[in-house]
Amino acid sequence: MTTRRRHFAIFTTASLPWMTGTAINPLFRAAYLAKDGDRDVTLIIPWLSFKDQDLVYPNKIKFNVPSEQEDYVRKWLQERTAMVPSFTITFYPGKFSKEKRSILPVGDLTEIIEDEVADIAVLEEPEHLTWYHHGRRWKTKFRKVIGIVHTNYLAYVKREKNGFMQAFVLKHINSWVVDIYCHKVIRLSAATQELERSVICNVHGVNPRFLEIGKQKLKEREIGGEKAAFLKGAYYIGKMVWGKGYTELLQLLGEHQTELTGLKMELYGNGEDSDEVKEAAAKLKLDVTVLPGRDHADPIFHDYKVFINPSTTDVVCTTTAEALAMGKIVICANHPSNEFFKQFPNCYTYNTGLEFVKLTLKALSSEPVPLTEQMRHQLSWEAATQRFMHASGLDQDVIYEKPLSSAATWRFMYVAHEWRKTLEEASATFHNTVSGIEAARCAFGAIPNTLQPDEQQSKELGLKLQRL
Repeated sequence: MTTRRRHFAIFTTASLPWMTGTAINPLFRAAYLAKDGDRDVTLIIPWLSFKDQDLVYPNKIKFNVPSEQEDYVRKWLQERTAMVPSFTITFYPGKFSKEKRSILPVGDLTEIIEDEVADIAVLEEPEHLTWYHHGRRWKTKFRKVIGIVHTNYLAYVKREKNGFMQAFVLKHINSWVVDIYCHKVIRLSAATQELERSVICNVHGVNPRFLEIGKQKLKEREIGGEKAAFLKGAYYIGKMVWGKGYTELLQLLGEHQTELTGLKMELYGNGEDSDEVKEAAAKLKLDVTVLPGRDHADPIFHDYKVFINPSTTDVVCTTTAEALAMGKIVICANHPSNEFFKQFPNCYTYNTGLEFVKLTLKALSSEPVPLTEQMRHQLSWEAATQRFMHASGLDQDVIYEKPLSSAATWRFMYVAHEWRKTLEEASATFHNTVSGIEAARCAFGAIPNTLQPDEQQSKELGLKLQRL
């Protein structure tokens, strides 16, 4: 076995200042893979032109050139980790789909990485990145392609008109593209759809700032007594759209107002459904206040004792992990997306509305269990990086000199492998052909004219404009 310096190319579907999981978690993954200095890491993020920046980035933040956005991303990371890891950031052209509320790639993303260094590709949201991929096959370009499934797309689609039919189609398309483009798939939790060659493992950690907040709250308890650290009651923070837990939360509060008499709770968030959420909360007899969204690390959240998150559309909820890291009690549904959190004593899971009421009252009258060093480590990005390396098989890159089975068995396995490989290549060729037809792309939801970057994006990214 020979050891070589590995190169990780991490492709993701969003970037700061859009505060979404697929912008933040791949950034931390890149930083912690590069932290020790024994790996080369490139983070590839989408570049949006002005028109789309207006639709996506908050507080009217805009970037004239990619280098401005890179400076913003690096500064944000350094403020939260106090380290300056040596990884590269590069951009691919993207366009924002209002219908999907997502950034979709433009052109062939595999061209971003030079052939000479193409080694390991990490596709954060592999289905999203390959739905409309037209170009070189990922498995041909890279030695190993790891897909990390972040989003429960089927749960979101089912909430739309004709949702179950759409989910049926999407499920098979996801399975198809992920199978032909990924060698290995990591599902963050069992809340995602089942996929070929996949394992379930939470390979995300929390921003180290939240672990520091948790340590500070523990010191406050040691100095001022058990009740000194958490002086406020319950809250929830999340993007203010119905699909992000607000439907479940307001339904639970509405159905159990009598049992929860006296409950005081604040909801923090911004989003398309803010006005409707405020209206629904105002109808409750409980003291529920709706407030604008803030950074979860803001001091205003430090004194809350109980984080209530009934969402069942998340895969692994970042804010739940952050609340646990800060030493709070978390109340969440007994759902596959919360399986990782059950190992922590401050995680209370419920199955019914009555259990929700019981656990909420218990949490408000109890004090959180102090986190041990082992618990903190489990929540950290150091542990998440170890889990990623193990789940992807990159910590045991062993090459056997000869088969370990009999000649006949080996021959059968070889023939089966070659047959599967041939079918897979044919399937990939078919996908590449269809994804190159503009009418077919648009019929399946692609943004028109995204086979190649337009003149404006080519100029902004310094790309050679290709004429079709």
